[in-house]
Amino acid sequence: MCGLKIGRHLFDGKNSSSVLQKLEEAFALGSTDQEACVYADISPSALYEYQRKNTGFLERKQALKSSPVLKARMTVVRSLENDPKVAMWYLEKKRRKEFGNQAQEDLDEPRPRLSEHTVNLIEKYNPEAALRCRMQYGYTQTKNT
Repeated sequence: MCGLKIGRHLFDGKNSSSVLQKLEEAFALGSTDQEACVYADISPSALYEYQRKNTGFLERKQALKSSPVLKARMTVVRSLENDPKVAMWYLEKKRRKEFGNQAQEDLDEPRPRLSEHTVNLIEKYNPEAALRCRMQYGYTQTKNT
């Protein structure tokens, strides 16, 4: 066969530079592979085949997908100087133990499991709460109601 290429064209015969530009635009927005393929009007299998043949593109894609996070981080850091609320929010997120909301930390701590004996004692004073505990811990009902 005199060097003729047989088979499916890359990107279903679409202009490669146009498709790659659209893929890069989508990935720079943090799009998923599926979203980028829809935007570039190609199939996911065409994208994966291109990546397999062009390993440098896979690295570029990963870098592009990180750009929205980097931009957001830069925006937050720049605004620290001028906005005390953003500065406090940043400290609460980055140094939770020192600056975080104590109520939130309490929610993050695992709650101790109540024994079935304790649930039976609760039932004398608050049957509804005891029922919730039984359901939460999988205890069986001891009294017939």
